[in-house]
Amino acid sequence: MTASRRSRSSPNEHKLRLLKPGWAFGLTFAAAVLAAGSTFYGLVVLLDYKEIDSTAKLDAKTLFDLVKLSFGVVAGAGALVALVVAYRRQRVDEAGAHREATRLHTERFSQAVDKLGSDSPAVRLGGVHALAGLADDAPTQDLCQTCIDVLCAYLRLPFTPDPGDLPDPLPDGTSPTEERRDAHQDKKDRYRALREVRHTILRLIGDHYRLPQGTHRSWQGCDLDLTGVTIDGSMNFRGVVFSGSAVSFATARFSGGAVSFSGAKFSGGAVNFIGARFSDTTVFFDTAAFSGGEVSFGGAVFSGSDVFFSDAAFSSGEVSFVSTTFSGGKVSFDEAAFSGSAVSFPIARYFGCEVSFDGARFSGGEVSFSGATGPAPHALLAAVGTPVPPTVTLPSYWIAPNP
Repeated sequence: MTASRRSRSSPNEHKLRLLKPGWAFGLTFAAAVLAAGSTFYGLVVLLDYKEIDSTAKLDAKTLFDLVKLSFGVVAGAGALVALVVAYRRQRVDEAGAHREATRLHTERFSQAVDKLGSDSPAVRLGGVHALAGLADDAPTQDLCQTCIDVLCAYLRLPFTPDPGDLPDPLPDGTSPTEERRDAHQDKKDRYRALREVRHTILRLIGDHYRLPQGTHRSWQGCDLDLTGVTIDGSMNFRGVVFSGSAVSFATARFSGGAVSFSGAKFSGGAVNFIGARFSDTTVFFDTAAFSGGEVSFGGAVFSGSDVFFSDAAFSSGEVSFVSTTFSGGKVSFDEAAFSGSAVSFPIARYFGCEVSFDGARFSGGEVSFSGATGPAPHALLAAVGTPVPPTVTLPSYWIAPNP
């Protein structure tokens, strides 16, 4: 599942929708007259005035009071007109400031994207930081999302793999020349420099997703599409929060080093690891909190990797390991708490992999191993208890027959 672009309406959008002056002044004056009439009528009712004496004469004091009242009404109407004019001027100024901010953002955006296409890794790195800064200062949510999309698209671009060490002797039995050694070293240096650019993007993503939603520089709530991205080496997403957004690591490749989602919070939205491959790496989801939304590891392959869900909390939402393959290495759900969420391991395959549920707690929600193959994971039956709770589904051959 690829992260989908969702329609957003930003509260910062300034749309200049004003009435024509004639209509604005007319409506304002009518409102003033209506308010004055309502006030006068209300005073008459409150004073319980029964009748107006038509034979009474207009004296000088009464005439003076009427003149003062007339000037007051005129002054009030003038104040309302001035208020309308000031309001219109403020809206025009705000719209102009918004257009100017958008124009400057577009110019800076174009310059940053140009840097990403540079042949120089150092210039590309500058473009990465420029785009991240633009996302932080974007006048609207949509412009922020555009910057993030470009950074994710850069990660999805194909890249030249590590050329490795130059063999000596070469396959043809000869020794490499000095020129060939220098050329090969240049390839290695360029690979390492561009790899640093990609790792910087991943580090910036982690840093921004750790910030509380709604604060400056936080990217929580924005979509993140890392479909097919190769993550080689150690990456740290410790403590990140995926809330109310679509995040995709579908078909991503995690290889070598360690990748940490320790303490991450998956609350709302959809996080997708469908078809991801974890090979010869250590992956940490320990103390992660799965509370709301959907998280899918469907079709993921853990090959020769150690994966830790130790002390993770599955409290609500849905977590799926449909058709997940565990081969070699170790997967630990030790001390994990399953309470209120729907966690499924259907058709999960275990081949030479140590899967452990030592000390796991099942106290609510639904956990299903229906269709799983291979032996029961270590300590799972002891953690589930006897009899098996109705909220836990196990293959029949995992359950020991009654004596």
